[in-house]
Amino acid sequence: MYANYLLDSYKKAQNYIQDKQIAADLKVTQSRICEMRQGKRYISDKEAVFLAENANIDPQEALLGVHADRQENPKIKLMWQEIAKKLKGQNYQVYSAALAVLTYSLYPHNDDFIQCALCTLC
Repeated sequence: MYANYLLDSYKKAQNYIQDKQIAADLKVTQSRICEMRQGKRYISDKEAVFLAENANIDPQEALLGVHADRQENPKIKLMWQEIAKKLKGQNYQVYSAALAVLTYSLYPHNDDFIQCALCTLC
């Protein structure tokens, strides 16, 4: 379940020990966090964005993850998960291309290559 990943990531980022500390930040009861972890209740979109932003997770990824958790239909749940994977893959491609351009700009060997790479990103 993505909810546990999100809650654990937030807990680690804040150096928290107990779920009641997360509950206090979300202004919910500790039993609500327990229900989220068990899949009896779901993390709201607002809560997902808050947790993600404070755990250095892409909020779009978090929204997709909690929407996948909400689905009871396995086929639709899998679709949400595939969308999340595609989004994550696209981000890594953009970061890799940007890193390549930065590297080549620091060590200018071929100005034509740099221009081509920059045009590709635009």
